[in-house]
Amino acid sequence: MSPSRICEECGAPLTGGPLTGGPRAGRPARYCSGACRQRAFRQRAARRDAHPARGAAAPAQAPPAVTHDRGLGRALDSFVGRRPELARLRTLLRSSRLVTLTGTGGVGKTRLALEYARARPRGAGRVDLVELDSLQDDAELVQSVAAALGVGERAGHTGTDLLARAIGETSRLLILDNCEHLADPCAHLAATLLGRCPGLRILATSREPLRVPGEVVFRVAELSLAPPGSGNDPAALLRADAVRLFVDRASACAPGFRLDRGNGRTVAEICRRLDGLTLAIELAARRAGSLPVNGILAGLDDQLSLLADGSRTGPRRHRELAAAIDWSHRLLEPVEQAVFRRLSVLVGGFDHSAARAVCGGDPVASRQVLRVLCALEAKSLIVRVPGEARPARFRQLTAIRAYALERLIAAGELKDTRRRVVRWLNGLAEDAGDEVFADQAGGGLAAERDNLAAALAQGAPCDGGVHVRLALELARIRYQQEQPSAARALLARLVDDAGSRALGGEVPALAARVACQQGELAKALRLGERAVHEERPRDSPAGLANALDARAGARLCRGEFSEAVADLRECLTVVASLGNAHATAWCSHHLAWALLQAGGEREADALMSHCLPVLRRHAPWRQLAAALHTTGAARLALGDLNRAEELFAEVLRIAPGSSFHALYPVEGLAIVAAESGDMERALRLCEASAQARRRLDTEAEGPWRRRVEETAARAGARLSPAARRAAVVTARRLRGERLVAYALRGGYGGAGAEGGGADAGQQSPLTGREFMVAELVAQGLTNRQIAGKLDLSPHTVASHLDKVRDKLGLRTRTQIALWVADRAAHRPVPTR
Repeated sequence: MSPSRICEECGAPLTGGPLTGGPRAGRPARYCSGACRQRAFRQRAARRDAHPARGAAAPAQAPPAVTHDRGLGRALDSFVGRRPELARLRTLLRSSRLVTLTGTGGVGKTRLALEYARARPRGAGRVDLVELDSLQDDAELVQSVAAALGVGERAGHTGTDLLARAIGETSRLLILDNCEHLADPCAHLAATLLGRCPGLRILATSREPLRVPGEVVFRVAELSLAPPGSGNDPAALLRADAVRLFVDRASACAPGFRLDRGNGRTVAEICRRLDGLTLAIELAARRAGSLPVNGILAGLDDQLSLLADGSRTGPRRHRELAAAIDWSHRLLEPVEQAVFRRLSVLVGGFDHSAARAVCGGDPVASRQVLRVLCALEAKSLIVRVPGEARPARFRQLTAIRAYALERLIAAGELKDTRRRVVRWLNGLAEDAGDEVFADQAGGGLAAERDNLAAALAQGAPCDGGVHVRLALELARIRYQQEQPSAARALLARLVDDAGSRALGGEVPALAARVACQQGELAKALRLGERAVHEERPRDSPAGLANALDARAGARLCRGEFSEAVADLRECLTVVASLGNAHATAWCSHHLAWALLQAGGEREADALMSHCLPVLRRHAPWRQLAAALHTTGAARLALGDLNRAEELFAEVLRIAPGSSFHALYPVEGLAIVAAESGDMERALRLCEASAQARRRLDTEAEGPWRRRVEETAARAGARLSPAARRAAVVTARRLRGERLVAYALRGGYGGAGAEGGGADAGQQSPLTGREFMVAELVAQGLTNRQIAGKLDLSPHTVASHLDKVRDKLGLRTRTQIALWVADRAAHRPVPTR
């Protein structure tokens, strides 16, 4: 006998087995198994958390555990269907190192890749997402991959070689999203990295294969449709992923929306007309908040003539997507249409202020822009960018942005809109110009890197002075992101450009810093001297201070410490006259570091005692980390080991464990351990840091590097051969967060990592980052305050805190604080 009911979770028939066979307490069975029941429960719980007021929605696959790897954020809506595709993708990536998801735009390639990445088991390796759709040309590919991986260029190593050295033998999944317009360079990059990095796997999304040897091509098909004989039975229709997706998205816009016999046939027809294309279905489903389903179907019928507007020989699914977007566009109000098309020039995304600056103007009033953005997001014509950006950023999906750009050109507004983009970017640049040391400030323009690059590449209408200013700002961003090759290419055109003379020494000063980053020390000093020479005749104390600081940096790199101290003393005098407390503190820190290299530790310590409190209040975390390290190095030089250890530990609590910023304090703690007599710990930290520096291809300044090498040699000489070998073996397991946790005496070196040393017996299930969050909770900080200290989002902090609670079996912040206090009370004090 054919079943009359199906499982609400997976669509399988209910056959009356022992798990779900009959009514329970008078209620009919709803699920075919306990697993489906649990998945449905987790899905409902997740929806209640995200949408407390929403009613019941159609069954959907339970969201996988979210990873917190670089570039991945929590999905903002549920993932419906695609179970066979996910299973096949898991199988393919177990046996193949390059898998390319192909398919038409809007079919769901990117979402499938991200869901696979989020569902990877812990310990499977890091995941990095690189979004390529905003890139303008081949030259930016490697730079964008490096930025996504957090890899900065080092002297003598650039491009693909740099990436290969940074990845090394680590286990890692690299997602290259939207490769089709850069297919050739993506293919070459993938082939090179896979050949040199045995632990690397690449998952690419593209509208065409990359054609790399060993590539496995996985075509992502459209969502399954209801079979022709399904009629209007909701149970039968919900077996189709396309119908389930429509119902899920429609219920999000129209709480209470359900599939029933009255609308089932119409919903199935909408999905069929849209050919099961994910993006088109989502666009149509968003109309459920304002139209009945028969109105949505009628709207599609009215627009079918638009299929001929594109290529008559193109795939039907492409034309259907264009029809869906065009129809959604036609349903917009005139003001919404104007904002929608003008946003297409912002290839790097945008926040509210950017949209207001670029989209304002007849018929759009500035006060209307926020409301329109909300409306466009609700209609899926823009999407919120996942991540930690504050304020929230949005973007248009590639296919939608291409359509919107066509509408912008047709409206004759392309030139004026690009002019507004330049005016907006120039305003941001002028605001950033208030910084005395703008090259090192890391201002708000960094978020607009892709928009800056696009404005310059597209030849946006602007005069020579504005063009130079924008190019300089883009070069600054590249320098701050440790991409000196890209910065150098921009600066090479500016150094001898007559239009750059109005900027005084800003261009040669930045060029000097870039040359230092690339190890071209003679060139760096030459450019630094030019910057000072060009600034002295000008009435610009800030410009002169910046030039002096740049020349001092070149001299420090060359080992000319007394000359660097002289430059920085003059710089400090100039900056002090400006009354800018933050700039004065930052310059004082630079002078203190130079004095340390020159043997003036007492004066350096006195300077840091005055400037560190200012930097604590005002500086971004990179500047604060550098200042804390300088203060710790000064206290170390003066023999104050306890205070030095506290300062180095504080740096580790704010610097990412995978960053080279974390290596200086690790080395400082190694020196402290050696001076305290704990030679095993000192050697472990020295060896772990040395291995990390080799992986990151970075070196410390000469005097500091020699001090660390002397410490490692002294510790090794004081240990027996067996203890020395054990320390080196243990150090190989200390990477990233594990190294940070061990350095902070969290005992995370693994079983036996401490070898019975000072931290023995202090094992904990927490990762290094979780332990940092727990410590800050114990200090009484809120999630938002912790987020500010660790440069995370409050959402990420909350996620870490949930894991702390689960692992420790604690429920309240007070219990966590007591756990931290108890751990500190029982931690042995290292012997001197």
